[in-house]
Amino acid sequence: MNIQFEAQDKINGLMTITVEESDYAGEAEKEMKNYRRKAVMPGFRPGNVPMGMIRKMYGTAVKAEIVNKLVSERLAEYIKENNIRMLGQALPSEGQEPQDIEKDTTLKFVFDIAVAPEFTVDVSEKDKVDYYKIKIDDELIDRQVDMFASRMGSYVTVDEYADRDMLKGTLTELDADNKPKDGGLVVEDAIVMPSYVKDEGQKKLFDGAKKGGMLVVTPRLMYGDTELAALLKTDKDEALKHDGAFSYELKEITRYEKHKIDKELFDNVYGAGTCAGEEEFREKIKEGLAVQLASDSDYKFLTDVRALIEKKIGTLTYPDELLKRIMLAGSEDKDKEKIDKNYDLSLRQLTWHLIKEDLVRRYEIRVDDADVKNVAKESARVQFAQYGMNNVPDDYLENYAGEVLKKGENIDGFVDRAIEIKLAAALKTSVKLVEKEVSLDEFNKMAE
Repeated sequence: MNIQFEAQDKINGLMTITVEESDYAGEAEKEMKNYRRKAVMPGFRPGNVPMGMIRKMYGTAVKAEIVNKLVSERLAEYIKENNIRMLGQALPSEGQEPQDIEKDTTLKFVFDIAVAPEFTVDVSEKDKVDYYKIKIDDELIDRQVDMFASRMGSYVTVDEYADRDMLKGTLTELDADNKPKDGGLVVEDAIVMPSYVKDEGQKKLFDGAKKGGMLVVTPRLMYGDTELAALLKTDKDEALKHDGAFSYELKEITRYEKHKIDKELFDNVYGAGTCAGEEEFREKIKEGLAVQLASDSDYKFLTDVRALIEKKIGTLTYPDELLKRIMLAGSEDKDKEKIDKNYDLSLRQLTWHLIKEDLVRRYEIRVDDADVKNVAKESARVQFAQYGMNNVPDDYLENYAGEVLKKGENIDGFVDRAIEIKLAAALKTSVKLVEKEVSLDEFNKMAE
């Protein structure tokens, strides 16, 4: 087998692979004998079908499979051995001459190769990069305490309506004299949340409403079509027919109350006995915020370093037409218009990917299974925390992360995140950090 690589320019290459009969004949003959041993045909005992018939039936397919495997393997080996930074996959060249896989003994395959542009990543202490440390003050901790109290709250019944309460009662359709309409609509357990009523006049009807009281409302003015249908417990077309007044007998008023700042709240959030009092509870919140916000600061730092390097490198030259062909070949929907539309964004992402690869080699960054599992664990911890589960045992997180990784869910994302964590740490020692303390609100505005 002969393989030749011709660099047409710095970003386009042509790979020619010539396969001789001697490269595949032995393997093909071996495979033919396997087919013969397994072949079952009328008039012949198993394993005794004439080889000529086997070759006629399967020879071309076997040859094609073996040649394809040989070409793929040799192509990958050559790319690796010669350190060619190929972008995407090799594509059959548009100048490829037709090959007769059945008759030709010598086969020539030509591939177009997209080569990554050359560039130099230069970062040093001469580069000043802002590093934003998010201030964990009492106001931020107060917001977290309030969030936990809200999340752990409960519904209670009250006698008089206040803003954001939920009402439940019976809606009865009225006639022109404001009396129950003969054959009119009656809706039991109709739920109304006046805070979401769109008409201000209708909303004001609920001010000072008391349990057991009676109101006259017009549902058609209160809500849009979908919400009206839900309130009247019917379909949209039917709901729109009932555009008059209804009486509303208020049978229940429910209010959501935040949890008290007490030991029960501390135990629910962080586990029984973890916090003896509010001071320890706030300190525990502060510790958690410090870890979370440091991760956010590192991510912002990495995006700022990315912008710095991209500016230094400038616009890279890519084999545009070939890259678009590669993207089209690798896409599921084969939508050329979509690829053209998103091409500039794809190039920016590709450029950062190449920069990251260069930095990873430069700093000799390696991630192992433990690094990836730690990222999966932290991801699970954050996910559980979003549902108010801050006291998930570490061994449960360990097992949960292990199961997620076994299934292969988002594993590439976990690997990439593990690399970025180490990359941020390495870059922080390479550039001159200019630390700036900001509030969380200020930080979030910068991230918009």
